[in-house]
Amino acid sequence: MGYFKPVNIGGLFVPTPIIQGGMGVGISLSGLASAVANQGAIGVISVAGIGMIYKEAGVGFLENSINGLRTEIRKARKLSSGILGVNIMVALSNFDDMVRTSIEEGIDVVFCGAGLPLDLPKYLTPESQTKLVPIVSSARAAALLCNKWLANYNYLPDAIVVEGPKAGGHLGFKLEQTTDPNFALEKLIPEVVKVVNEIGLNNGKTIPVIAAGGIYTGADMARIMALGASAVQMGTRFVTTHECDASDEFKQAYLQAKIEDVKIIQSPVGMPGRAINSQFLLDVEAGKRHPKACPVNCIRTCDIKTAPYCIMASLTSALRGNFNRGGYAFAGSNVWRCNEIVSVKELVQTLRDEYSDFVEKGISDFMSRIKRRTAFARTRNFKLAAMDSFSTDQLKERLAQLTFPFLGFPLR
Repeated sequence: MGYFKPVNIGGLFVPTPIIQGGMGVGISLSGLASAVANQGAIGVISVAGIGMIYKEAGVGFLENSINGLRTEIRKARKLSSGILGVNIMVALSNFDDMVRTSIEEGIDVVFCGAGLPLDLPKYLTPESQTKLVPIVSSARAAALLCNKWLANYNYLPDAIVVEGPKAGGHLGFKLEQTTDPNFALEKLIPEVVKVVNEIGLNNGKTIPVIAAGGIYTGADMARIMALGASAVQMGTRFVTTHECDASDEFKQAYLQAKIEDVKIIQSPVGMPGRAINSQFLLDVEAGKRHPKACPVNCIRTCDIKTAPYCIMASLTSALRGNFNRGGYAFAGSNVWRCNEIVSVKELVQTLRDEYSDFVEKGISDFMSRIKRRTAFARTRNFKLAAMDSFSTDQLKERLAQLTFPFLGFPLR
């Protein structure tokens, strides 16, 4: 019977090799993260825009973000004894605060994407047990980051997430690369595995590679893990769960999405992103949306003078289900396949069953091929053994007949 193979991330034993992707603003908080962690996977809290959710009167966005993150981590700890992580965008203006707060709170894993976290190890303290996992989109980026960390901090990533172009949210690709087969996840995984295995081997450390982007079923998991990935990261499927922290309206946007609704947009962050089309995005394309002011200066790379809208305000509106006047939902390429709301427990069991079925079918097909080859060899050997008394011409004819039966030699 097929079963999940656990993954070891820097000494953290993860029984279910699934990382729930961090989704902001407010889509993956303590509710979803704790439910996923309770299933033996890694539940991840997104810190993006958390200060827009936790608004204390007279307190600024930066302090609200710190307080909100502390609150969510502590709430998740009360709900689960499993493995918890945070997802922190490198592009956040309060990146330093979010990393330090996470480590102070004893978070198990920090995942960092939307830029290369070249100095992430500097935040670790001698007593911290937090694991560091960067998110990259190429073997070149993985090698660069590993070599920088090794040279500057004598540290290597505890795992690396490779995010392909079918992921939701911000993408580490140019627009034309999102549909180029040369940048497909199936091509990226073996390339990154080769690079990190070599670096790890030379430095006495195992660095698991985690595949992300477009993985929807247990069969998808089995296929990508057969290429060398040790685990997968999934976001979209976890949105349509009861425990997801998003509003019902946000979840309905996923359930109602059609394949033609999924589109690539240009984010104010300066990167392409995948989202579900909405009236708000149509207004942006028509030039009808312009930010009046920058309320919190949340993204380093966002310029209020050229940005078509405020991304944190838009994603906060989407969290509340407001897709007409102010928001839109980021989503992966397979969002149109979502058709029901289930519990996290049911979803993980479904993925486990799909994985098992795929593996069992692969084993069954392999055994069938072996049996056919064995039967053919036995039949051929039996017939050859019965030819001891044949003349030379008869032997040549029978050997040709057995080897090339489609030529239709007459039987004698």
